[in-house]
Amino acid sequence: MSERRRREPRPKSGGKAAPAFEMRDIGRRYREGEGWLTVLRGVDLTLEPGEVVALVGPSGSGKSTLLHIAGLLDRPDRGEVLISGKPCGGLDPDQRTMLRRTAVGFVYQFHHLLPEFTAVENVMMPLRIGGVADKEARRRAFGVLDRLGLADRVGHRPSELSGGEQQRVAIARGVVTEPNILLADEPTGNLDPDTATRVFEELITLARTQGLSALIATHDMELAGRMDRAVVMAGGRLREA
Repeated sequence: MSERRRREPRPKSGGKAAPAFEMRDIGRRYREGEGWLTVLRGVDLTLEPGEVVALVGPSGSGKSTLLHIAGLLDRPDRGEVLISGKPCGGLDPDQRTMLRRTAVGFVYQFHHLLPEFTAVENVMMPLRIGGVADKEARRRAFGVLDRLGLADRVGHRPSELSGGEQQRVAIARGVVTEPNILLADEPTGNLDPDTATRVFEELITLARTQGLSALIATHDMELAGRMDRAVVMAGGRLREA
């Protein structure tokens, strides 16, 4: 893989920082007819603060399942997810929802923007749901959109934006709450190659600027090579590339 750029973890005063994110011995299976389909088989993964990691593997290998569990959208059958060193397995649904809103950002292959709202209103949405006042939410949303080169598009609705612009808005929405970790599932997979490269570079730059840890699923090995490292999902297990 091509040369990678590693961000050094930021230690806490008095000692080494806890990992930003961990998965320990994660297992997940689903009922399939009369039997079971095992998707994850004892997955271990650690992201250090500020580390950007590519998640690669063939379609159907379990990448999306892993991301859903990492983002507390699904529960594993065994194992533990830890965010900033704190176990999440014992949290009740309300606690999981609150942690997901504050500590985890999501970006998907399809932008899922609300068509009736403008770009800035879409980005404000997670902040408003979290109780941030309208004026402050708008200020923060505009700031992220500006860093993504969309200052002159904040008042446009999704139908008035190009595919690349729509995905930039989705990225802004994913990071506007300043989460601990960013999870992205093929965030450029629906774009043409040139636009995908530009959007990807903006995503990585924004993650590094905000000091986010990021796990980014991609089929594009050239893009994966620009991250700090890559992990490969195959046969329900995870290994270093």
